[in-house]
Parts: sequence; C-alpha cells; structure tokens
Amino acid sequence: MGLAGDIEDAAIIPIPNSELVLVKNIDVFTPIIDEPEIAGEIAACNVTNDIFAMNVPEISGMLVFLAISNRTPIEVAEGILKGIKYFVEEKINSRIVGGHTIYSEWPLMGGTASGYIHKDAIIQKQGVKKGDKLVLTKPIGLQAIMASYRLLKDFPEMLENYSKEELQKSIDLAVKIMTTPNQDVVKTIHSYKDFSFVHALTDITGFGLAGHTTEMLQNSDLSAIIDIIPSIKFSKELSNELGYAFDDCYCHETAGGMLLAVDPAKAEEFTNTLTSNRISNWIVGSIDKVRPGLVRVAENAQNIEITNL
Repeated sequence: MGLAGDIEDAAIIPIPNSELVLVKNIDVFTPIIDEPEIAGEIAACNVTNDIFAMNVPEISGMLVFLAISNRTPIEVAEGILKGIKYFVEEKINSRIVGGHTIYSEWPLMGGTASGYIHKDAIIQKQGVKKGDKLVLTKPIGLQAIMASYRLLKDFPEMLENYSKEELQKSIDLAVKIMTTPNQDVVKTIHSYKDFSFVHALTDITGFGLAGHTTEMLQNSDLSAIIDIIPSIKFSKELSNELGYAFDDCYCHETAGGMLLAVDPAKAEEFTNTLTSNRISNWIVGSIDKVRPGLVRVAENAQNIEITNL
C-alpha cells in the first residue's frame, strides 16, 4: 500500500452499516526454493502475513494466483498448489476460495487474502511513541542464507570454508521461518482485554528490518535505534561476502517476523507472554527523538546468532 496515502501492510475497507472493516492484501512471489510444496507454503505465508500484520487474527479465505510455463511439469504445478493449500488449511485454519492460473515464462505464485476485524482493533504500521520498545519475533538473515541454498547446489566451491552440515541447518531454519505464520503473535495480542500498549505493528519483508522500521516512523517526528540483531547463524558472514546490507539491517527478508512498537511499561510482560506461547522474540531497539524518520544501527549493536525458532 502507499499509492493512496499512508503506507500500510494491507488495505482497510469499511463495511457499510457495520463496525467491521475488511482487511485485504495481494502478493505475488517468485520462487526461491526448488521444492514445489515448500515454495507454495512460502508464497501463502507471504500473502497472509500482511493480514496478520494489521492485527487481524483470522484469514477468511485466500484466492490463489499461479503463473507457470507451459513446459512446467504438472507435478511441479500441483506441488505448489498443494503447498499453498496445506499452509492455508492446516497452519492457519482457513480455506482456499478460488484462484486463477496463467501461462508465463517466469514462475509466479501468490494471491489475495482477506480478514475481518472491528475497526477499533486494527493496529496500523504507524503510531509509534517516544520510548517504545521494538519487539521482533523472527531472526533476520534470510537473503544470505537462501543465497547459500542456491550456491550449495550450483557453486559449492564458493562455500568451501563453511561446514555443509551446519550451513544446511541454517537453511532448514530459514525455511521454517518462511513457512511459520505470524498468526500466533496476533492471537497473543488479542489474549489481552486491552492491547492498546501495542502502538504500531508490521511484518519484516523486502525492505529489511531497518526499512520497515522507517515505515513505522511515518507521520511522526521520531527516530529509532536498533541495538540487538538476532540473525540466522552464518547470515552475517555470508552477507559480508556476498555484498548484502546486513550491517545496516536493510537485507531483504521473506515472510519474516512481526515488529511491534510496545509501551516500555508493558514490554517485559508482553515478551514473557510471547515466550510462554512458544513465540521467539527479542527487544531489538527503541523509539527516540534524534531526527525525524532516522533509523540507526548502534555502533556496538549486538549480533545474536540464532540456530532454532
């Protein structure tokens, strides 16, 4: 979103004669993994996470879009659709309500997802307040780790300084991150009768941790500092070797974690609740007032290597 004004993760459409709003998102994704069913799961996670990023706890349905070459083996197309269906039905308890398929020389997958919520329960991307703690629910580093997935297949000699076994563990973690919905984060928020302590909410995708933090600062005179960087093991080293913007936290992510701006008085309690619900989380920074729209990574920022979710 953004063409019509403020940047949000999904469209908010008022329902006439109702206190409800329809939250709707469209997302189309190119495959970054060869396994069709996993690719389908990642695509579905990518589409639906933007609905969860508006604090909507349930997806009412998903329309699927698939573009494939007329030379694509049928089992590949079926595998992608099976992966999408499995994710939607088994992981987020929703349903596929239709879709559209075309021929294209470049494979594309994704679709649209929708959800309903009371208009007062929406948590937008903007709304941060000075002193807020920034809580992240998945580690970063997917761009570099998925590059290593491809290199291991095509140019393994480029990674001879890494343990193949250990690197595969990081790739497996990256896949788990990209196929784990952010729905449980939203359900945790809704477990509070009053969740007004969550001032802003988004998910981390293509613009990276710093990029999406910048979006959270819109329409404010505030800034942010990142002082803890939880990252998948080897992602920092690989980023430095491959030229990705890891140190500035602008490396691209796919179906990444939630980023929440939380009142500092409630931050510890809330992160403990996330942990008790088996949701990984870290307080990665805070909102301050240095220069409007500025996101900095602290010079002494701590990088925490993550090996499991």
